[in-house]
Amino acid sequence: MSATFKNKETFKDTLDDIVRHAGQIVLGKEHEIRLAITCLLARGHLLIEDLPGLGKTTLAHVLAQSLGLQYHRIQFTSDLLPADILGVSVYNKEQGGFHFQPGPIFAELILADEVNRATPKAQSALLEAMEENQVTVEGETRQLPEPFFVIATQNPTYQIGTFPLPESQLDRFLMCITLGYPDNRAERALLAGEDRREMLKSLKACISKETLCHLQQAVKTIQVTDALLDYIQALLDFSRQSPQISFGLSPRAGLALLHCAKAWALMEGRDYVIPEDVQIIMPHVVAHRLKPVAAREEHDLSAMIALLESVPIP
Repeated sequence: MSATFKNKETFKDTLDDIVRHAGQIVLGKEHEIRLAITCLLARGHLLIEDLPGLGKTTLAHVLAQSLGLQYHRIQFTSDLLPADILGVSVYNKEQGGFHFQPGPIFAELILADEVNRATPKAQSALLEAMEENQVTVEGETRQLPEPFFVIATQNPTYQIGTFPLPESQLDRFLMCITLGYPDNRAERALLAGEDRREMLKSLKACISKETLCHLQQAVKTIQVTDALLDYIQALLDFSRQSPQISFGLSPRAGLALLHCAKAWALMEGRDYVIPEDVQIIMPHVVAHRLKPVAAREEHDLSAMIALLESVPIP
């Protein structure tokens, strides 16, 4: 065990504290909380897709407060305009000129709530921000805060009033997770316990923004062997050759797999990646990017499962 890994043991304790902290509000979803934190450690953006009322918005709010980040919520509706997200120049009579009024996108953590209820025009306002950490308004480019995360929630596309996210938008999300219904024990605690909205008001940050940035830097130091890189490449190659898949995984998807696997290894207290790290995070990194040739249902995971089963572990 290297000397630097002692720091990563401390990192694991810190990350476990965040999971426990968030778990006080979002009950019975430890694995999903870990996945969400993994995404943020890898400097990615997170899509949470599920039915209404299962805690998607609550999870985003909990993460913002637990990580000590400036937080803005944008409610996506059918009449939302790009200017409502990015901002607009307003005429200042006293100064005799136009003054840029920043939109809610200028925050460290953005909750794009029910993102697929807005039109594609409004959805596209997030593309540059999510890819380059900047926005261009009226010909002028403005930098966004650092760190900058987007957590978007999405209702199933078969529900009334939704607009499917285009592939280019989906690809901007490093990971996609679902929460699902709580188990009986968690639901009983939810029903019998204190109102979660009231608990959120008193929830304190358990780490500083500086600590979060330090954790993100630590992800870059996680070691990856040539055999592990061979495994990721084999997964990418199989997806591009499989007759079950319309479009294979892109190089960006390969980088997403690598970064998330390194972040998961840090969560587990290791300074190296193992194949199991890739397998654990792969459904959440790959499923929203793969398009099966003949999907049997909206979220057909058959192609992703075949991918894992067909490529041998090194």
